[in-house]
Amino acid sequence: MAVIVSSSPFGSQTRTRVLLALFLLEESYARELARMLGSPLSVVQKAVRSLERDGLVAARSGGRTRLYRLDPRYFAARPLRALLSKIAESDIDLGKRTEDLRRRPRRTGKPL
Repeated sequence: MAVIVSSSPFGSQTRTRVLLALFLLEESYARELARMLGSPLSVVQKAVRSLERDGLVAARSGGRTRLYRLDPRYFAARPLRALLSKIAESDIDLGKRTEDLRRRPRRTGKPL
């Protein structure tokens, strides 16, 4: 039996990778997700909107930015997190990019 590495249990590979990224980051915005996944912004925005419409993702406004996270009120939130945890084990590259992502502003005057 062949194992499919790039499976998409959530309808498309982009939706699956967006959910996985949100699981790893806890909260993010569309541009950051697109940069991290290496996908066009419009594709990620479409995936996030459909996930929000399906109830898997919740959004809130943070200034002018729309922040997304996995919806804790989703009826199967705990099993969803368990499944994403298993999928994350196989996607080492995405896990590494998540670890390398800078999550706080740089101090003023600090060199790059």
